[in-house]
Amino acid sequence: MISSVRGPVLSIALDHAVIEVGGLGYAVLATPTTLAGLRRGTEAMLHTALIVREDSLTLFGFTDPDARQLFGLLLTVSGIGPKIALATLAVLEPDKLRAALAEGNTSMLTQVPGIGRKGAERLIIELRDKVGALTSGTPGPETSADAELVRAQVTEALLGLGFAAKAAEQAVDAVLAKAVPDPGRPRDTAFVLRQALTSLGRKR
Repeated sequence: MISSVRGPVLSIALDHAVIEVGGLGYAVLATPTTLAGLRRGTEAMLHTALIVREDSLTLFGFTDPDARQLFGLLLTVSGIGPKIALATLAVLEPDKLRAALAEGNTSMLTQVPGIGRKGAERLIIELRDKVGALTSGTPGPETSADAELVRAQVTEALLGLGFAAKAAEQAVDAVLAKAVPDPGRPRDTAFVLRQALTSLGRKR
């Protein structure tokens, strides 16, 4: 998983910036607030989430890991894709988003383009407890927002490779449910993807 990028900003557009890393220019999609904090020609560092699909690899960038974690949580909700997740963080700052989910504030959530009342209610139902766990600072590596981000990314990758949604989710959950060989080292996207592909390959 590409968890961050650091380097000079080559260009800034309405929805993304290009950051040079090791001689390569990475297009990183970000919120208007994040982009407003960048300056062409100066060095920038963004925490990133890589979304893998059959025909694309897309980087989403955030100024802090907190926003990236919330992005990953949003992706675990049915019907919420990367664009809507990013739009949510563009409209609601992390603290406001947490508050809206914890308090069941559908009015605040429906301010986000693409999220209607039913979508807002689904977000609250599915994320209220997870947001509470995230703010408590007590979750272990396999129940943290980082694990949710890995789960969402690997599931997206498997869907892009043509696997059925249910089979992909079950394979990823099975990998994440296994004992971690090194408790101090959280699983990464590449590891989970390899294990899930191995599991799915046996079933074909």
